[in-house]
Amino acid sequence: MSPATKLSRFVAAAIIAAAIGAPRPAPAAEPITIGFGMGLTGGLAAAGKSALLAMQIWQDDVNAKGGLLGRPVKLVFYDDQSNPATVPGIYTKLLDVDKVDFIVSGYGTNLIAPAMPVAISHNRLFLGLFGLAVNSEFHYPRYFSMLPAGPDPKHSFSAPFFKVAMAATPRPKTLALLAEDSEFPKNASEGIRDIAKEDGITIVYDKTYPPGTPDFTPIVHAIQATNPDMVFVASYPPGSAGMLRAATESGLKTRFFGGGMVGLQYTPFKLQFGPKLNGVIDYDWWIPAPTMQFPGILDFLKQYQAKAQSAGVDPLGWYLPPFAYANLQVLGEAIEGAKSLDQGQVADYIRAHPFKTIVGDITFGKDGEWSKPRVLEVQWQNIKNNNLDQSRDTKTEVILEPAQYRTGTVISPYNGGAGE
Repeated sequence: MSPATKLSRFVAAAIIAAAIGAPRPAPAAEPITIGFGMGLTGGLAAAGKSALLAMQIWQDDVNAKGGLLGRPVKLVFYDDQSNPATVPGIYTKLLDVDKVDFIVSGYGTNLIAPAMPVAISHNRLFLGLFGLAVNSEFHYPRYFSMLPAGPDPKHSFSAPFFKVAMAATPRPKTLALLAEDSEFPKNASEGIRDIAKEDGITIVYDKTYPPGTPDFTPIVHAIQATNPDMVFVASYPPGSAGMLRAATESGLKTRFFGGGMVGLQYTPFKLQFGPKLNGVIDYDWWIPAPTMQFPGILDFLKQYQAKAQSAGVDPLGWYLPPFAYANLQVLGEAIEGAKSLDQGQVADYIRAHPFKTIVGDITFGKDGEWSKPRVLEVQWQNIKNNNLDQSRDTKTEVILEPAQYRTGTVISPYNGGAGE
């Protein structure tokens, strides 16, 4: 054997020995998986898509900081089509087939309620996103609600509307109540009837309408025939748009109009209706008024708005995205705090600790609701056109209640969106 051959064999053997003896790289840690359904098509898609973007931003933020418990985080989600009938199957698949570590809800009461039995039967922690009084019948101890409606959500949701109206002179005496025939409006209506009774208000119209109602003009005419001082509408986005369109076209006249109309808070709705929003009084959860700039929220919105156009979602993202992000902030902090993926330990941590989030400080109380309510009542005023700059200006969306966040005073009567 030549010296050259011996040398080459020695080098090869040395390389093999080094390779065998060298420490192997550690396998990548398995991700912590968080599963949910979300309305990416159907009537709630405008909000659902914006919520998903916010949740993906949280995922990227957490993973950039090293994940949770030293493991990356991965979102696993399916389109629930804004259809409650799809929800049980989605959550059964997430838990039994995908075997996700945690579940959170999609957007809205109607989509959270049908997931509750699945979460309960699997004894799983479940965080709801904008569900009104979902746990008031189940009383499930591992459910927590990301909604600033407080421990008595059925009443606190509509209480600020009545507070605004009842401060007027003369006090209103009559109320027309219109609600969609679905979970959230039904829950809201129970509280409205109680408050009306306490305030000595006579309900002169109390009707429901089926989801998908194409024309609200006959409803507006029927309401107008009762000549109510107040009109409270509990509706999801398609119904809110239909009712507002009919109210403006028919020239609805009442002193106070709005209350529980979901969707008017979305930027695309504001751009669509513009001055037709003038005079409407409605709930909201957060706007970037000087009184509500909690630590971290403007930084989040900067990230969100930079991605919104390419994602085809609400360009401002004031309504749902901050709360979708905060919902996962709570879950992530609880996992880190409990130092565990055990469902019971994480639930116990959430129940026992305060959380600092981009939507403010949160503690959870009865039935997993916020321990203190923070329902905003706002009124759109002095909108002149349909452009985005008008929507960015918080002076056109005045906070009337609560007092500590107030940025203006109410304008009444409502006159079909005219005259502002």
